[in-house]
Amino acid sequence: MPFRIALSGLHSSSTDLKVTGNNIANSATTGFKRSRAEFVDVYAAAYGAITSVTNGSGVRTPNIRQMFAQGNIEYTDNSTDLAITGQGFFVVEDTKGRYLTRNGTFGLDRDGNVVNSTGQTLQVFPPVTVGTQTTFNTGSLVDVQLNNTIGAPVATTRADINVNLDANILPTSFFNTNASAMPTPAVPAMPPASGGVGNVYDHTAGPIPFNRTDPTTFHHVTATTVYDSLGGDHVAQMYFRKVDNDSLATPPAVNDLWQVISYIDGVEVPPSSTGVAGGPPPANGQGVVLEFNSDGTMANAMYDGIAAAALPNTEIAFSSFTPNTGANPIDITIEFARTTQYGDDFAVNLLSQDGFTTGRLTGFDVEENGTVFARYTNGNAEVLGMVALANVANPEGLRQRGDSLWVETFDAGDTVLGEPGTASLGLIQAGALESSTVEIADELVNMIVSQRNYQANAQVITTADQLTQTLLNIR
Repeated sequence: MPFRIALSGLHSSSTDLKVTGNNIANSATTGFKRSRAEFVDVYAAAYGAITSVTNGSGVRTPNIRQMFAQGNIEYTDNSTDLAITGQGFFVVEDTKGRYLTRNGTFGLDRDGNVVNSTGQTLQVFPPVTVGTQTTFNTGSLVDVQLNNTIGAPVATTRADINVNLDANILPTSFFNTNASAMPTPAVPAMPPASGGVGNVYDHTAGPIPFNRTDPTTFHHVTATTVYDSLGGDHVAQMYFRKVDNDSLATPPAVNDLWQVISYIDGVEVPPSSTGVAGGPPPANGQGVVLEFNSDGTMANAMYDGIAAAALPNTEIAFSSFTPNTGANPIDITIEFARTTQYGDDFAVNLLSQDGFTTGRLTGFDVEENGTVFARYTNGNAEVLGMVALANVANPEGLRQRGDSLWVETFDAGDTVLGEPGTASLGLIQAGALESSTVEIADELVNMIVSQRNYQANAQVITTADQLTQTLLNIR
C-alpha cells in the first residue's frame, strides 16, 4: 500500500520546510550560509532485482547541504568588525576548543581581548621583529589583545632633515671663517683638522662668530621635537651659515658650503668625533659642514673629526645630550641626503624623527592583508599580529556547532592556516561585515513548494485510505 511511500514524502517535505524556515530565521545572521535539503528516491529491492514494473518505495533526505557562497559586504562604523572577501574562515578559540567562523562581529572584553559575541577570542599569528623588519610566525596562534595602559615612549635615535638652503645668497653675505678680520685669503688646500686660518668647520672663527641669540650671525634656522627614553620632549634647533670655501677660493668664493650648528634645549650638541652617535665631540670644537653639487643636490655631510672618511657621506652622528630628568642620554644621527641648495627661498620640506612620547590607545586597525595595529595618541602604531585565516578542502563537510561556528570533521579535511591574500585565502575588510547569503524571495518560493509537496503527499494518504475502505466494504 502507498501509505509508507506518502509518509516518506511527508517527512521529506517537512524537512525541506524546516530547512527553509531555518534559512529565513537566519536571513539577518552575519556570515550565515544558507542550506538546502537534498532528496533521493528509495527502492526496496537491490539494483540487480529491479525490473521495469518495480515501483519506488518513496523518498529520503540523505543530506542538508551548506551553500558556501560569498555574502554581500556591508560597511559599519565599528573598526573591530571584520569581513572576509573570498575564501577562508576566522579562527576563534575558548577554553573548550578552536572553531571556524565567517561572522566577524568582534569587539573588546574587559581585558582588551578581541572577542566575538559569544566570547571566543580572535586568533592571530604573533609578530616577530628583527631590527626594523617585522614578520609573523605562521606556525603558532595567539590571542590578540589591545593594551589599554600607557604606551611606552621611544627615544629619538635618527632624524631626517629635508630643507632647501637658499643658493641666491650673495658672496658678500657669506661668513668668513678666517681667524683674522682681514678679507679671506686664497688657501691652497682644505685647512687641517686641527683648525687655524680659514677652517670652515670652526663656527667660532672669523670676524663674525656664530651667536644663536643674534640673527645676524646665521642665515637660516629650523627646529623639531625629539624625545628622551622617558618620553620627555626636547626642542632641537639647527642653524645654517653660508661660508666661504677657502679650499677652492679665489674671489668670488665658490657657493657650495654651509655650516650646521645643532642645539638641544639651548645646549650645543657637536658632532661625534668617532662617527658613532653618542661619541665624544672633536677636541678642537669643530662642527658640521654640508657641501653641495652644482645641481643643488647634497654632495657630502662632513665634520672635522672624520673629514678624511670615505665620501660621499650624507649623515652625521652627534655626541650625547643628557637631559636633566634622569632619562638616558639622547644620541642622534641626522640624515641630510634630501637637503638641497636651490635658487629659491629657505624652505622646510620635512623634519622627521623616530621617537615617541607616551601615548594612550585610540584605535584598532586591520589592513586587508590581516596586519593588526593598535594606534596611540602619540602617533605610534604597534603591530599586534596578523589575522589568521583557515581553510579546508571541503567546507560543506564542516559541522555546524551553533553560534555561527563550525568545527572540523573528517569529511571536511584538515584545517590549513595561512595569511590573508595568500594561496586560496581571501582578504580582510575592516569596518565591514559579511551578510547572510539567504534571499528571502527565493525562500518564500521554496516554502510554497514545500507546502504543496506536503499537501500532495497527504492527499496520497487520503486516497489510499479511501481505497482501503473500499476493500473493507466488499462483502
